[in-house]
Order: sequence, then structure tokens, then C-alpha cells
Amino acid sequence: MDRRQFLTLSPTRHKTAKAPFGRTDSGIAPFTGAFDTAQAVHLLKRALFGASPADLSWAKGLGSMDQVVDALLTPLATMPSPPVNNYGDDATGIAPGATWVNAPAYVRMEDDPLGQNRQRSYKAWWTGVMLNQTRSIHEKMVLFWHNHFVTETQTVTDLRYVYKYNTTLRQHALGNFKALTKAITKDPAMLIYLNGNLNGKTAADENYARELHELFTIGKGPDSHYTEDDVRASARVLTGYRVDENTITSHFDSTQHDFTNKQFSDFYGAKTVTGKTGPAGETELDDLLNIIFSQPECAKFIVRKLYRFFIYYKIDDAVEQNVIAPLADIFRTNNYEILPVLSALFKSEHFYDPLNMSCLIKSPIDFCIGLCREFSVVFPPASDYMNAYEAWDYIRDFAGKMLQNIGDPPLVAGWAPYYQEPMFHEMWINTDTLPKRNMLSDYLVQGQGAPHGLKIDVLAFADQLSDPGNPVTLVKDSLDLLYRVDVSDSLRSFMKNSILLSGQSPNSDYYWTDAWQAYKGNPGDAATRTVVESRLKAMYKFIMDLSEYQLS
Repeated sequence: MDRRQFLTLSPTRHKTAKAPFGRTDSGIAPFTGAFDTAQAVHLLKRALFGASPADLSWAKGLGSMDQVVDALLTPLATMPSPPVNNYGDDATGIAPGATWVNAPAYVRMEDDPLGQNRQRSYKAWWTGVMLNQTRSIHEKMVLFWHNHFVTETQTVTDLRYVYKYNTTLRQHALGNFKALTKAITKDPAMLIYLNGNLNGKTAADENYARELHELFTIGKGPDSHYTEDDVRASARVLTGYRVDENTITSHFDSTQHDFTNKQFSDFYGAKTVTGKTGPAGETELDDLLNIIFSQPECAKFIVRKLYRFFIYYKIDDAVEQNVIAPLADIFRTNNYEILPVLSALFKSEHFYDPLNMSCLIKSPIDFCIGLCREFSVVFPPASDYMNAYEAWDYIRDFAGKMLQNIGDPPLVAGWAPYYQEPMFHEMWINTDTLPKRNMLSDYLVQGQGAPHGLKIDVLAFADQLSDPGNPVTLVKDSLDLLYRVDVSDSLRSFMKNSILLSGQSPNSDYYWTDAWQAYKGNPGDAATRTVVESRLKAMYKFIMDLSEYQLS
């Protein structure tokens, strides 16, 4: 999918372009333009998974862009209820419907059926949490950090640790990045995933130390000049961390710690971590992070990742100078607090630049979860855990088949569309994944093929729009919410005349108006209901099958 093709759909888009092909010289100065439907939907779809009519009404009702951003950036105060046993037999005695996250350790068999059952339970649970997100960016940031501080359930294997890793991301998702890095460094799942629990003074394991620099803090950019000696020194700092499967926690074993001094390169100011003995050896981690976080490239690296996740994958010289550098300054000035960076980004003129308002291809999670949320697809309640988990897993499985299997990114670097040049997010769309996207939307809009009656209630969706009895307004409101690019007048006319009016004269808008009013006057009548429902299903199927629906 070529984004430039979308930019040719509407001549009005080119009038606001500051440079050809989507490049712009806008920066992080506060946005002062109108905050109308287009801007509100743009903000909602970048900060949340999808945007429903109720979300749009909420945003516009707050009155100002600043208020909406502040509300969306409010961290969640409580953790979601943990995953439960939805699989039946549990070797550790966890009853059906009870949570397994604090279950006793058990002896794993070769095929480990309990681990596989908990893996499915965990992934279904996380999908359910995303589907039931409130109006906060918190849930999307958990996914962002999962793609940044990657672990894989297939490698960790003990899902109790994996769940704790998820809670670590949640606790720090909108907090302090340095604190998150420290917490992840000692997280049991990460210690297992990158061999930190095997790192000892007689044989330092460099696996986590290398990723700490290369993927988690400094990156591999042209100004990232850490050395192999820095990796080796970091590995020695990190010796001694171990995991206890009975308490499901990590701890520091000073007898396994290398207490000699660790020298770092000129890139890190030639600083030294002074070796410490006994329990004090654990404080060397703080010394290491102080050295890493004093390097300006750390802030720039994280800001670039946020930019590619929330704005666009291409970072040219203008973006680096006008957006990345000043946001990195904000990040460092605020001691690596995440919220000030997000606030400045989402309130900036650059974020609302028309060329940044339709340039991302939805990730599979964004597509699947967003589709369900914006159409308010009804799932079984969490109390009906057997059916709820099965329904959640149905959506999770579709996203996995579209190349984004939560819990198991393919590599420690995360999902390739977030970093792989030159295609980046265009990798989400291919001849295999696009039909699967259309298949899911077709199943849901037709109410067929999905478990537990999952479907899009097209009547309820249309009824939330401003004037569903007017076919022109109905088409406009639907496209304003579901598409991020404008479409031609001929396409709008096709939707009205050929679908809603069933080929009637283009001047026969009353045909749809009468049909809608007949349905509203007697919603229990099957005949009048079928007339409008069948046409709405055809229209929304048509909308979701076009390439424009893939853009966020």
C-alpha cells in the first residue's frame, strides 16, 4: 500500500502541504487551529484503539483540544482484574474461574499442557482488557512498551512471570522511563528471556546488557557510539540477579556479583561504576542507568520510537530538527517523565498537520480491537469467563494471523513494521493479511462466522450519528468517523444511490428517509427492520473492504 496514492484522493490535502510527498516543516509549537471532527477523530484513533460515535461526542463535548489530550493522558488508577482459569483441569489446583497468576510452581512436562492453557488464557485476557479500555492512552502505551521491552511467552514459558511483566509495563506505562527501565531490568520474565538469571561473576552473560544499549535505551542510530567494552562492563554490573519460582519474584544474590570496578567508554564520559560488595552491589544498577541516561542519544532514541508509533515512520532532517530534538529536550528536562513528551506531541501543530492525519497503516491489533470498539461489538461479560475468553481469543487469533501475536513478537527487536526500513508499517499489508482483515470485518458486519453472536449492530451504530434518516448526512458522518482520508464525490454518491437508495433515482433521498422512519416507528417489525439493516450492512461492509479503512 503506497501512502502517496492516498494523498492524491483529495486536492484540498495538497493545499496544506508544506513539502511534497508528506514531508512537513511543522514543529511542536502548540496547535492553534480548529479542533473539529477531523482533528478529534485523528487524536482519538492515535491515542485509543478505534473511535466510536460516543468517543467522538465525548471529545467534542469537552470543548478544547487541550482538555481532550489531558483526559486521554490520565493514567489508569487501578489494575484490571487478572486472568483466570478458563481451561478446566489445573495441576496446581487452581479452580475454574479463579486466577492462576499467584499459583504454586509446578513440574513442567515436555509438552507442558498447563503452560499452553495459561498462555491462551493470558493472551485472551489481554485482548479483553484492550477491548474494554477506557478513554485513556494507557492501554496503547502498554502495547508500545511491550514492543519496546520485548519478552516472548514461548521463551519465558511460565505465564506467572509473563503476567507480572505485563503489570510492570502497566505500572510504569505513563510514568518515568528510567524507573521503567530499572523495573524491567529486574523483572523475572525479562531475566529469563534474556538470560539475566544466568549472569554470574564467573561467566558474565552479555545478552541483556547488549539489548539494554542497542534496543532499550540508546539504539543503533548514527550517533550511538557505545562500544563492546560498554556491553561487557554492563554485563558485569548486572551479575547476580536470580529468579525464585516459588515467590514469583527476582532477587539479588551478592555471592554471584562481580564486585570489581567497571570502566565505560568516552561515549559515556569515560565514567566508572565502582564495584560494591554484599547487598550494596545491587545499587550498581542505579549507577549504570545514571551513566546511560546522561547520554542525550537515549532521549532521542525513545522519542523517535514514540514518533514512529504515533505519527509516521519516516523521520527526515526537518522532523529530526523540529520535532525529535525539542521533544528529547523536554524528555531530559523532565527527568525522563513520559507524560510531558506525549502532551507536547499531541498538542503540537505537527500532530495535527493534515499530512500526519492519515499516514499510518493500522497494526493488526489496532485494526481488530479498533474495529470492535468503534462499532461497540458486544462481548460476553467477564463473569461468563468461559464464553468471554473464547470470544476474546477469537479476536486475538485474527490479529495473530495478520502478523501481530500479542505476547510473542517474533524477535527481541519487536514487530518488524515498527523498525524495518524502508517499508516499516507497510509490511502489515500483503496478499495474505489484507484478505484476513476483510474477512474479519465481513464476518462481524454480516453476523456470521464469529462465536457467541459477535457482530456489528449496524442499526445501533447508525442511530448514534447526527441524522441517520438523511442518506447524505449518514454517509458523511460514517466516513468522517471510519475513514482518515477524504473520498471522491462519486464514491459518496455510489454509497448513497446504489446502496442506501438501492439504485433509485439520485433525487429519491426520501426513499431512505421513509424506510428509516418506518423502522424507528416500529422497530419490532421484521420487514421494516430488514429493509434498513440489509442496506446498512452492505454500506459498512463496502466501507471496511476499501483500502482507506486500513489507515489511522
